[in-house]
Amino acid sequence: MPLADHLRELRNRLAKGLLAIVVVAVVAAFFYKDIINFITQPVLDTVGCGQSFGELAKSKNAHCAHLTVSGLLAPFTLALKVALMSGVVLAAPVWLYQLWAFVAPGLHRHEKKYAYAFVGFGFPLFLGGGYLAYNVLPMTAKVLIDLTPSGAENLLPLDELLDLVTRMIVVFGLAFEMPLLLVMLNLTGVLSGRRMLGWWRGMIVGIAAFAAVATPSPDPGTMLALAAPIWALFFIAVAFSLINDRRRARREGEGPADDEASELDLTPEDIGEIESVSATRALPEQTGTDRVNGYDDVT
Repeated sequence: MPLADHLRELRNRLAKGLLAIVVVAVVAAFFYKDIINFITQPVLDTVGCGQSFGELAKSKNAHCAHLTVSGLLAPFTLALKVALMSGVVLAAPVWLYQLWAFVAPGLHRHEKKYAYAFVGFGFPLFLGGGYLAYNVLPMTAKVLIDLTPSGAENLLPLDELLDLVTRMIVVFGLAFEMPLLLVMLNLTGVLSGRRMLGWWRGMIVGIAAFAAVATPSPDPGTMLALAAPIWALFFIAVAFSLINDRRRARREGEGPADDEASELDLTPEDIGEIESVSATRALPEQTGTDRVNGYDDVT
């Protein structure tokens, strides 16, 4: 297609993805209190002050946090933030499909099914990463709250807590998409499994560094909770890519598919041989290869 048609197609795909996010966000806005309670309840169960601070000071563990909301517009801002976050997460199947549907027309027939596979595996992986972050958050909050000095009371703003929860869920979810992206690059022939396997040392160090930066807690347990699943998914992606490379090599040996162009023989021929062959050819109405009215067949 011309460039203008590609840009028009991209605009339509983005519009459909944004429309799905807006629709889900509008519906989630009516239930934003329930969503906030669902997100913050595990953290509050771990570090929340269920009783007075004076009674907690008498116990062995006096570290807890009071949830606060500051400002007149803070509840409205929280509602918008929670609704938008819910729209992005819950509408992920739609905008993921629109993303790959834009790429699919440029793929071969046997590669177009990868768009559906990307959505089919991408959304569960994103949810798996978000669920892992949801379960790691209480441990992270416990480690951070324990750093509070003795005698000090920790006030935890609700908007900051939601930002932390949202950031960790999105980071964990997108991190779980990395192996799927490598598989898609391998399926489209951009990246080979052997090259991916050669990166394993750098990937282990890089994933560990990414996990250390992405998690707010300084303890190694939270970092390993993010790094270990990504390590496992990376090696699964490498194994799949190696098997797919072997299958592709076997298929190429059998010849091109119906929608693929065969390789052309571009070896130059001797001009003399071409002239000798054309000289022996004549039109049906000609009885010989002599010139007719002074012109040959080509003229």
